[in-house]
Amino acid sequence: MYKVYILYSIKFNKIYIGCTSNLEQRLLSHNELGKKGWTIKFRPWALIHQEEYQTKEEALLREKKLKSGQGRE
Repeated sequence: MYKVYILYSIKFNKIYIGCTSNLEQRLLSHNELGKKGWTIKFRPWALIHQEEYQTKEEALLREKKLKSGQGRE
């Protein structure tokens, strides 16, 4: 199973959209373990939405749509 997720940084009013096969580990990475990347600048992150997909391809297509202008609406 793959999950598409949306995180929100209340402190910085930012959103992040991602895809993973291990959501618990990914959230830990975004909030504590990660040492580089865009998300470390805007900690802490709260999970505000998640969707589950059978295949990686389906999840990646949904992630791409959510990151588009139409998807962000």
